[in-house]
Amino acid sequence: MDKIEPLDRPTAEEYASWFKALADATRIQIVSLLARTARPMSVGEIVDAVHVGQSTVSAHLKVLSEVRFVLVERRGTSAYYEVNKACVSCFPTAADVVMGQPAPEPPTCRPG
Repeated sequence: MDKIEPLDRPTAEEYASWFKALADATRIQIVSLLARTARPMSVGEIVDAVHVGQSTVSAHLKVLSEVRFVLVERRGTSAYYEVNKACVSCFPTAADVVMGQPAPEPPTCRPG
């Protein structure tokens, strides 16, 4: 009988950081908004859409950018955020991983 192994530790840690970043309803709203809008948005536009204060949105954007779900582009003194399509497209579903489906190789979801 084949020995069943869990995900290797680095892959599990990468996926855990993704799940942790998405473990907040406002962050889910932000990622969804950016994915559906399909264009860079200012913090002000995001604040208006999700009805949360600017400092809270900025804190959420920081978390999302740390795991590379969101990319930031500086334009003078303004920052514009967009979804990182390369990273989001390789995000494994929780059900697939938990149910033992083959997990994709952990991507290096870097901008560009």
